[in-house]
Amino acid sequence: MLARQLDAAAGLIIKPCRLIHMMFMRFPIGAVFLDAGIPVTKVARDVKPWRGLAFGGREAKGVVELPVGAAEHIAVGHELCFSA
Repeated sequence: MLARQLDAAAGLIIKPCRLIHMMFMRFPIGAVFLDAGIPVTKVARDVKPWRGLAFGGREAKGVVELPVGAAEHIAVGHELCFSA
């Protein structure tokens, strides 16, 4: 929160998390919700700053926040691989 932008190659993993809000955010994001085994449960591609809200559903155990457009080719059921 309060950042001016999210780096194009960056993301933020939040666990546990089923719901995100965009209060105090200055830019839109993409949100990819995951269940405990990593498969994607929901993709919110353009969550608006200040007024946006995204709910991943009952199965969601975490969320990956990404720059808008970064989740373009991610769909429900996909499995994500993370590296540092």
